[in-house]
Amino acid sequence: MRIDTAPSQVATDALQALPFANIIGAPLEACIKAQAMAAQTTWKFIQEVGMQDSAATGEKEAVNVSFTFIQNGNNVRLNIPLLSIVPIPYIAIQNIDIAFKANISASSSAAEEHSSNSEFNMEASAGARIGWGIFSANLDLKGGYSSKKDSRATQDSKYSVEYTMDVGVRAGQESMPAGLAKVLEILNSSLTISDPKGTLGLNDNVFVIIENGEDKERAQVIATYRTPAGLYDPAAITISTENGGNVEGIISGNSKVFPITVAGDYVISAGELSEKVTVKSVAK
Repeated sequence: MRIDTAPSQVATDALQALPFANIIGAPLEACIKAQAMAAQTTWKFIQEVGMQDSAATGEKEAVNVSFTFIQNGNNVRLNIPLLSIVPIPYIAIQNIDIAFKANISASSSAAEEHSSNSEFNMEASAGARIGWGIFSANLDLKGGYSSKKDSRATQDSKYSVEYTMDVGVRAGQESMPAGLAKVLEILNSSLTISDPKGTLGLNDNVFVIIENGEDKERAQVIATYRTPAGLYDPAAITISTENGGNVEGIISGNSKVFPITVAGDYVISAGELSEKVTVKSVAK
């Protein structure tokens, strides 16, 4: 009997029908989606933790952490961007290992057996006598025929297909992209130390109005003010006279310029700070 090859063909066809593109591509697609989710998590962290909406402009601005400490015997205030002191989650997939194994087994067996048996018997009995006298005998004849034939055939067929897949993914904290690293470098360089009350500065200690007849050369008071957060705020600077009058100033960059034409005492104020100056008049 010829061995049946159908099980082997069935198993081979089953192996060829496996969706290898999906089996191998699905883990890769999942890793790509996971990497995209990690990038979104980084962006969300920067937006929600390191940035805030400005109350003045409504635009995004960096969140600063401020605290005071003693330096050289003075109370000073440190202002530092939050993103420069907290770890930013930037997880990246570094390796993807896909191990695929397929096992196929097929077997076929056949057994065939034939047996036959033939048998012949013959008997005859007719009551005839052969001979005579004391030499006579009776002759009996009997006859028969039988035939037997046995046959057996068996066949076993087995097949199996098995496949396993191991996927190993290794991820870790990746180096920051060049753009984000540059941003953090700029934020680190913006670290400032300021006075807890702010800083008020003047261009000079002596202010003089030079008179030449009817012509006067005005004195100029140039003042700068930095808030406790370390920001320049020239709009907050004001000058008032002893009798309560104010002098109009002109903002120039980070400073405010006040032209003085009348001698006297003036008070320069900004935030919690104030400073008294005296303007003198001198004939040329």
